[in-house]
Amino acid sequence: MSDSGFRATGPAELRDDNTSFAALEPREQLRELLREHAAGRPFSELSAVTFDHRGATIVGHLLLDALEDAGYSVDDFDAVGALTAAAVPLVGSMIQAAASRGEDLDGFVMDFVYPSVKGPSIAGKRVVLLDAWLSEKSYVQTSSLVTLRNGNELSLDFSVVAHEGAEVVALASLVGGLGKTEGASVEVINPVTDERCALPFVALFDETELQ
Repeated sequence: MSDSGFRATGPAELRDDNTSFAALEPREQLRELLREHAAGRPFSELSAVTFDHRGATIVGHLLLDALEDAGYSVDDFDAVGALTAAAVPLVGSMIQAAASRGEDLDGFVMDFVYPSVKGPSIAGKRVVLLDAWLSEKSYVQTSSLVTLRNGNELSLDFSVVAHEGAEVVALASLVGGLGKTEGASVEVINPVTDERCALPFVALFDETELQ
């Protein structure tokens, strides 16, 4: 029989792989998972990472840490909101991570059909808007990707949140496409009032770090 090139992976090899992964720091664990599903791709919803038991247990803590490093501790915001379906698991993970630290954090989801929010009231609250991958690339993919260069969707979401009586503190994502510059921000325009606002942008990894 000719060699098909297939080689079965034995229990010992699987154990070694799992052991080496477990030995990594949480940020490096997430980097490895993201590289597997983001490297070489223009965009991914990253569901294979955010719903993976390894990724789901650490993304909330890492996002809280990244926001804190950028100057936004969990005491500086009251809720986190999913901009797209891809960010829904991030919201749940951050709520659980905050709870494990003895902090109360609410969550909500932007309604993708009718401009509104789903979840506890955000009136009077300070919120962070989340997505899995926020990039400058000019894609248009409703409810799957919010673009930052032609940010009509993001501006609309911002106006909806403002209409609900909440203050947007920052944007955050697992993967970002604005470069590694600290203090990055994204300008949004309220389509109702034409008011411009620069929102701080915090990304765990830049796209270039995952190639």
